[in-house]
This record gives sequence, structure tokens and C-alpha cells, in this order.
Amino acid sequence: MARLIHLNGPSGIGKSTVARRYADLHPGVLDLDADQVVMMIGGWRTALRDTLPAARRLALAMAETHLRAGHDVVMPQLVARVEQAERFEEAARAAGGEYVEVMLTAPRPQAKARFAARGEHAATDAMAELGGPGALDRIHDHVAEYLPLRPQCTVLDTEHLDPDETCARVAEIVARRAAAEVPSARNGDQTGSLPPGPA
Repeated sequence: MARLIHLNGPSGIGKSTVARRYADLHPGVLDLDADQVVMMIGGWRTALRDTLPAARRLALAMAETHLRAGHDVVMPQLVARVEQAERFEEAARAAGGEYVEVMLTAPRPQAKARFAARGEHAATDAMAELGGPGALDRIHDHVAEYLPLRPQCTVLDTEHLDPDETCARVAEIVARRAAAEVPSARNGDQTGSLPPGPA
């Protein structure tokens, strides 16, 4: 079964870097960075809020197309609202795939330092438009409120992990989900439900 691997987490935590490395190590996997899709839409710098919904719709359509072809998709995308995650989950199911959500975390000071060290990125412009450093704190607050509502999301603490190690841990999480799926299929379980990942 093809999988939509959603790398969630605060801005600057390292989602895009890990997604690129994951795709490089797994031929056929689509690295679908919605922030890159944003930058393909004209006028995004001056109308970011209006551009984001269109970029997400395009990203979901691309994900469904790749999943239907039997290939995995890794998608680095901050989501802190349950309804947004559910849209990703529904898209995976509509394509006959599975949705795997992994939340990358780190202590707030370290996460903010990572954000400050990044280069040009759509999220950097988004922070400026949304209010600067205070917006990043609000994102962390929203993520903290979101996680208890998503018990099926696997939380991966990256405080002591470099991008390669984080990528390896993500691969382990995906492999665990795949292994758990096999006994369910043999037992005729058609629900596709899996136990929550470790927090």
C-alpha cells in the first residue's frame, strides 16, 4: 500500500531537509514540499495568505496522483488544525493509500534557532507577514494544543538528532506501520486501523 508520509512540525524544525533525504534514499518517493508549490504561484510574496490554500489544493492533487500510481509521497507541511490533517488523510484514503503523520519536535529555543539559521524560504516570508518572532511562538503553542487531538500522530523528538538520524527514525516509523499492517490484512481486517505511534 502506498503511503502519504506527512512530516509535521513547527516552522524551521527541519521537515523539508528530512523529506529531501528520505526521498533521495527511497527511489520513487515524491518529495512534495507545499512551500515549494507556493513559490510556483505568481504573486505569492505579496499575497501569501491567499496563495496558501491554492498551493495546498495543488499539493493534495499531486499526492493523490502519485499514490494512485502505487508510490509513496513524503510531504513536509506544518499543520496545527485537525481539519487540515483530516483533509490529507482523506486524500490518502481516496487514492487507496495510508496516511502516516510524524510530528518533528525539539525544545522551543533550539527550534527557534534552527528557524533563524535557515535561508530563503516561504515560511520566512510568512513569519514576517504574520508578525515576526511572535508568530513562531504562536505556532509552537498551536502545535502543543493540536497534538493531544491527534493520538494517531507519532511524535519524534529531534533534539539530539541530525537530519540523517531523523530521516532514519522516520523510515523506522514507516516500517513499523507497514509491519503492523501485514497481520491485520491476514486476519481479514478491512479497517486499516493501527495503534498510535509512540509519543
